[in-house]
Amino acid sequence: MKMNTQTVGRTAAILLGGSALIATALALDSKTEGVSPPAVTVDTKPLDRASGLPASFSEVIKRVSPSVVKIEITNKARPAANFGDDEESGSPFGNLPPQFRRFFEQRGGGAGRGMQMPREHGAASGVIATTDGYVLTNNHVVDHADKVEVTLNDGRKYIAKVIGTDPKTDLAIVKIDAKGLPAIPFADSSAVEVGDVALAAGNPFGLGHSVTLGMVSATGRATMGLDYEDFIQTDAAINPGNSGGALVDAQGRLIGINTAILSRGGGNDGVGFAIPANMARDVMNDLITSGRVSRAYLGVMIQDLTPALATQFKAPADIRGALVGDVPAKSPAAKAGLESGDIITRFAGQPVKDARGLKLAVGSQKPGATAEVKVLRDGVEKTLTATLAAQPGADKGVPAKHKVGQADQGTLNGVGVADLTREARRENNIPADVHGALVTHVEQDSPAWEAGLRPGNVIEQINRQKVANAEEAVTLTEAPGSGQTLVKVWSNGGSRFVTVEEPVTEKNS
Repeated sequence: MKMNTQTVGRTAAILLGGSALIATALALDSKTEGVSPPAVTVDTKPLDRASGLPASFSEVIKRVSPSVVKIEITNKARPAANFGDDEESGSPFGNLPPQFRRFFEQRGGGAGRGMQMPREHGAASGVIATTDGYVLTNNHVVDHADKVEVTLNDGRKYIAKVIGTDPKTDLAIVKIDAKGLPAIPFADSSAVEVGDVALAAGNPFGLGHSVTLGMVSATGRATMGLDYEDFIQTDAAINPGNSGGALVDAQGRLIGINTAILSRGGGNDGVGFAIPANMARDVMNDLITSGRVSRAYLGVMIQDLTPALATQFKAPADIRGALVGDVPAKSPAAKAGLESGDIITRFAGQPVKDARGLKLAVGSQKPGATAEVKVLRDGVEKTLTATLAAQPGADKGVPAKHKVGQADQGTLNGVGVADLTREARRENNIPADVHGALVTHVEQDSPAWEAGLRPGNVIEQINRQKVANAEEAVTLTEAPGSGQTLVKVWSNGGSRFVTVEEPVTEKNS
């Protein structure tokens, strides 16, 4: 039985709601010492949700329009041979999604191999965040650009300097040399509710300033695979060129930075995404004051808590939180006393809904900060205090390529296992402190496959009992005692828990 590595793709593509051009790198402004935090206006007054829709939003749009700018990007001419190549071979596209590469290749046609391509131009949007010239936009708009030009709503044009970018949220800050600008007021985006009116303002298709009307369709979306995602979803039309534009509420306050659309054909299908204003404001503050975004690190491998997992860890089935799969040695979590199997229910005074919510909460803190962490451990609530550190890098594992053993019985039927040899560790990038049985193959459609086990994983525990080798793994699954097996699995640099359900079989009556 072999692993099927085919990935089921979406019929719809996530498109950065975008600029028509991204080119080679502009140097970031490194003069950040002694820089004061940006002076933004924040309006936290609650919306009057009982007043009903007005007959017109013209007054709101008049207030918002001066704060939304057109951003034009230019790149230098490139040899035609490089277009479509990877970053190492000199492509101006870097790590852009394939949708962007195809678009640029179509724009750059007409030159043969070895010939010089013409300069490329593209247009997107931005939002004036401060009166002294800081403008918010998307990282994918200005990343690798040679020249960034900002056009104000009144027609004035400025060459902009890229102050900083944050690929983890797809945000960027550029600066123009101007004073007394019409900065947009920021709303408290955490107070946004599904059903609130939303207006998207930007520069679609390079046409110039345009506004569309819709509502907030959902909050807390994670769609693009970024490290930190908490998108506001809206059905207000967002099209190519709207990237970096403003999503505002019925009072004209910024609730998000338009970033992407979910589309089958490349145009607006009524599913757009915006980065929440609160996240944008935090990132902007860091980029302006220090030139980089500083995020805290707790040091736990976490996963969402399902009802089945909650039962295994003596927690109510309806509990919300994040399950700790692994706690690296010497991490802030380890020093605070967190353990594998803990359920984190509150962090820094706020409830934890799931693993992504905890990641966002930790990332919003600064290294060196202390945070209270409430956990449920085997049904007993504990309160711990963690001193957070700066985020380290992370390594990824490599899938296994060989087959040695087979767990043919019990709940892990269809799983091949092998001892962790030195060669197996080297092939799969498994650290020396990880012990257990190597998963060599998983039969597709088996309960183990449905639970998430894959070749290259290491089974560390079965039903809370440590696994030393392949033979122990097989033995511990032969008589599970119930129709469910709890497995602790190491993968991609950390550990997590999964529950494997034994299939129901019919008996002759």
